[in-house]
Amino acid sequence: MASFPEPEAEPTQILVVSDIAAARTWYADVLGAELYREYAGTSVVLRFNGAWLLLVTGGPPTADKPDVTFAAPTDRTVVGPANTIRVADCRGVHAELERRGAVFLTPPIESEWEIRAFLRDPDGHLWEISQVKS
Repeated sequence: MASFPEPEAEPTQILVVSDIAAARTWYADVLGAELYREYAGTSVVLRFNGAWLLLVTGGPPTADKPDVTFAAPTDRTVVGPANTIRVADCRGVHAELERRGAVFLTPPIESEWEIRAFLRDPDGHLWEISQVKS
């Protein structure tokens, strides 16, 4: 009998993208993710600070997911899954990511408990950088 979760089980975030090359470049050059593996021009596995990201192109249902279609976001104003990265210095990371080509929705905004800023990948997947205030 299998035991779950097994020590090797590591969650992976799957993001459906429209242009695999543009997405791979953005995640590597802007976020600094490490390319782990590529599959036939349809998927890219990246390692990002101990987390796994799987970028895949869209596609119709398959035998193992008979009623599921994978599609990249079509409306950048509607958020499905979103991602957040906790950072020690939001303003510093914001400046570094802008230098790497990231486009933010706004400059970092400060509240009572955090400083945060949002950016999108080439397909519109929303990412947040967030600094918890002490």
